[in-house]
Amino acid sequence: MLAHKAEEDGVACVEFIAGKHGHVDYDKVPGVVYTHPEVASVGKTEEQLKKDGVSYRVGKFPFMANSRAKAIDNAEGMVKILADKETDKILGVHIMSPNAGELIHEAVLAINYDASSEDIARVCHAHPTMSEALKEAAMATYDKPIHI
Repeated sequence: MLAHKAEEDGVACVEFIAGKHGHVDYDKVPGVVYTHPEVASVGKTEEQLKKDGVSYRVGKFPFMANSRAKAIDNAEGMVKILADKETDKILGVHIMSPNAGELIHEAVLAINYDASSEDIARVCHAHPTMSEALKEAAMATYDKPIHI
């Protein structure tokens, strides 16, 4: 489901027609599958990074360890972050969970601004929230999560 990509294409088209710089970076457009649980991703996959010979680290955090997910009895899934092994720049984020389509936006913003996994990990996340799983996965990427 990429209606949001089509909207960005439309904005870029109008900007171009108006003589401005219209641009959409397709590598930074989130993909969301509206199933239960939802699946959302942005950036590269492990397969793409391996094919391109990029050295990377993986941080994962299961929703079974997330207090909000357990409290609402909906703890299926996980967050996976792929970051450059040397720079820690986030290269890809993959989420499978209830509301993954809502949770992916923090990762989209991070990728758009070349953030590192440590950048996400150092941002205070409200507790208890599902988005804490993204913070914990970021912590697992460069160090270790708190709640496992």
